[in-house]
Amino acid sequence: MNPASNLILIGPMGAGKTSVGRRVARATGLHFVDIDQLLEQRTGASVNLIFEVEGEAGFRRRETELLAEICGDDGQLIATGGGAVLNADNRALMKRSGFVVFLDLSVEQQLLRLGRDRTRPLLRTPDRRQRLTAMAEQRRPLYLELADLVLDSNGLSAPRASQRLLGLLEGRWQRKETGHAA
Repeated sequence: MNPASNLILIGPMGAGKTSVGRRVARATGLHFVDIDQLLEQRTGASVNLIFEVEGEAGFRRRETELLAEICGDDGQLIATGGGAVLNADNRALMKRSGFVVFLDLSVEQQLLRLGRDRTRPLLRTPDRRQRLTAMAEQRRPLYLELADLVLDSNGLSAPRASQRLLGLLEGRWQRKETGHAA
């Protein structure tokens, strides 16, 4: 979608959706929204606790409801959760609501970046490599199908990935001005 009033970041956990998103939002004057963080603020519960109490299905339902609400506004950079693309309605909503950027990251890089992370419920498994590989096999085709732009973030720090993304956006995304910016 070009032009679009929102930028939407998709990709696997550890790809930099939050850290890159904050920087790019600042540089473009967009309002930054991290779906997982907003969900935690609104519910007063961590993503981990939501997973424990409601399971992944309960978390995904809440994620979908919040995404639908957030995508109704303009002038935002939205960092989605890695699994938001699993829902076909979410994919259609993101495609209609913004210019979608896939921050691509290999399983090897995910393992490096998430090595000490104990906050992600889907990584609570004896074999992280196997879990991340299975998730990549399921989700990567969806990311690629949805993306207006793909940024290979392997080996890039958040500042470098942000700069590279801003450069790529210059030639591919035109910010659509609306009368009701967020």
